[in-house]
Amino acid sequence: MTDSDGTQTDNAGALAGLTVLDLTRVLAGPYCTMMLADMGARVIKVERPGKGDDTRGWGPPFQQGESAYFLSINRNKESVTLNMKHPDGRRVLDQLIARSDVLVQNFRPGTLDRMGLGYADVAQQRPDLVYCSISAFGQSGPRRDEPGYDAVMQGEGGLMSITGPSDGPAYRLGVAIVDIVSGMFSAYGITVALLARERTGRGQHVDVGMLDSVAALLTYQAGTYFATGEAPGRLGNRHPSITPYESLEAADGELVVAVGNDQLWRTFCGVLGLDDLADDPRFRTNKDRVNARAALKAVLVERLRTRSAADWLVRLKAAGSMVALLADATRQIPLPFPAAPCAISSRCSPTRRSSSGPWSSPSTTRLPAPSASSACRSSSARRRAPCARPRPRWASTPTPSCATTSASTRPRSPGCARAARSDVDDP
Repeated sequence: MTDSDGTQTDNAGALAGLTVLDLTRVLAGPYCTMMLADMGARVIKVERPGKGDDTRGWGPPFQQGESAYFLSINRNKESVTLNMKHPDGRRVLDQLIARSDVLVQNFRPGTLDRMGLGYADVAQQRPDLVYCSISAFGQSGPRRDEPGYDAVMQGEGGLMSITGPSDGPAYRLGVAIVDIVSGMFSAYGITVALLARERTGRGQHVDVGMLDSVAALLTYQAGTYFATGEAPGRLGNRHPSITPYESLEAADGELVVAVGNDQLWRTFCGVLGLDDLADDPRFRTNKDRVNARAALKAVLVERLRTRSAADWLVRLKAAGSMVALLADATRQIPLPFPAAPCAISSRCSPTRRSSSGPWSSPSTTRLPAPSASSACRSSSARRRAPCARPRPRWASTPTPSCATTSASTRPRSPGCARAARSDVDDP
């Protein structure tokens, strides 16, 4: 492998040498396969002729003709358009399955079964294949056929009921958290199944339901219900079991404070010049502070308003307190470690491979990577920055005649060859 500065390195990622066949679109599935690609797997994304992944059209904004949304969840992948119901397209798909280690799909349950591409059928030919299905409610049960989108799942799964002001309406989270966490659980399940395959030689079926993923996020909120029998409510930025653990007003802005134990509480009081408060019997322990939260907040805000948020930030951090400025999302976009190990000088440009044989139009492309961003900021990615990794590895499978129909159907944008519309069900 060669980094963007020309340095040779043999650290290709933990999943290097594995091939993932990506039959997903929108967010949960592509996020899963992106995580696998970031860790070194070769991901071949199969898209619908004439349209591609739905998110290619989600915008504005667009970056050099590509949807910024699409780019954010499809880095480090390769793409081919196939009509899976066309005999030629199906033949190519079968060849891709035969050489893949992992297949990920998020069609509605039963769709691929009707095509002979469900887990039971595929496992007969490839018992060592790890097969992952992502759906709204899982592959079994009375609601298996229902579709699901993130906003609906946030509402039904209970996340919105605990998000928002205590005296106001429920809020949807600012990101599609259900899709993202479903993708994470899928990637986790796939890697565990791959580990099991190393020991047994057999693959597994990883079945991830979005509603199940939401339930797993409830953690201590669910624990509160089990302990008290009362449904947790909305608390704004407060924590139900820790105080102070919220946003507090300073003279010119807000600070986010996390005082997670009684020692941190004493330190916090010392920096604020409120040493007596640490020994006040109303606030001595976390339990005391939770029970007297309103009175405590009034005292803290009065003191914090005497200085700027930046001033308090410096003082509190110097003492080891857990504190941050309340910042907008753009503050996290610049990389905190520019140059090494994620040396990025420019945006990775999409490239195309001309197909050999009787087909004149390319249908396999390297999906463009986004510009330098938080893509390189996971702990494991620091060993090998995924967005800086050149991977000119192309599917050797010939382009099927069903993938391109005429010169007028050639790709209008990188990564999406145009052709006859596929009639495969939506996920």
